[in-house]
Amino acid sequence: MSDDDLAFKALADPTRRFLLDLLFAREGRTLGELESEVEMTRFGVAKHLRVLEDAGLVVSRRSGREKLHFLNPVPIRLIHDRWIGKFTERPAAALADLKRELESDMTTTETDESRTVQVYRVYIKATPEAIWEAITKPEWTVKFGYQAPVEYDLRPGGAFRGLASDVMKEHGAPDVLIDGEVIEADPPRRLVQTWRALFLDEPFTRLTYEIEDDGTGVSRLTVTHDVTDAPKTALQTAGDAGDAGGGWSQTLSDLKTLLETGKALYS
Repeated sequence: MSDDDLAFKALADPTRRFLLDLLFAREGRTLGELESEVEMTRFGVAKHLRVLEDAGLVVSRRSGREKLHFLNPVPIRLIHDRWIGKFTERPAAALADLKRELESDMTTTETDESRTVQVYRVYIKATPEAIWEAITKPEWTVKFGYQAPVEYDLRPGGAFRGLASDVMKEHGAPDVLIDGEVIEADPPRRLVQTWRALFLDEPFTRLTYEIEDDGTGVSRLTVTHDVTDAPKTALQTAGDAGDAGGGWSQTLSDLKTLLETGKALYS
């Protein structure tokens, strides 16, 4: 069964969609917290979570004795990028925004401001070394995502800078868009750094890349963005379910396409 088949199967069930809604509202929930929100046994909720994890829509992480669950929007973004082209995305998004605006007059949505960690995961047919190079080398970063060069001093305390592309500079962007500091570098497996989007005027957040090889030519890339100190306004306006300026689901979808096909989605 393909990744798309797994995602569609998982999304077909209303209970699983409701669990995703709960994680969208506040991530990092335990099984017990999710069970309390649905009329179902603990075993039943666990089975639904397993289906969502198998589809990549939920990522679980251990925190002490607790197992926390996070919404992973990347598989949905991959479906979006497959069928909604760059020429049809704008009108489709406009209709979705209009629907949300009309419905907002009739409904009230409660949000939890404690949602401070986002976890994104994507499976890429590439080696960990190739993924590491794509994340840390400017000749690769200009090909996907923000399409801007990066500068890394890959040692603890080393500087990180995300630079504006020539096109961005032509439109008045500053030379440096993102800055930070390397905390831990273990190529090609793990990179931990601080991260600050200067164009959002937000404080430093913490970004972790983890790359794992499954032994079949496919690597699992997990991006964890701890935005604990990011102001609520930045989270609300950053897009991508409030990722404090990262745009991670689109960026990871673009990276996967680039490494697997040789051409990025938005080039």
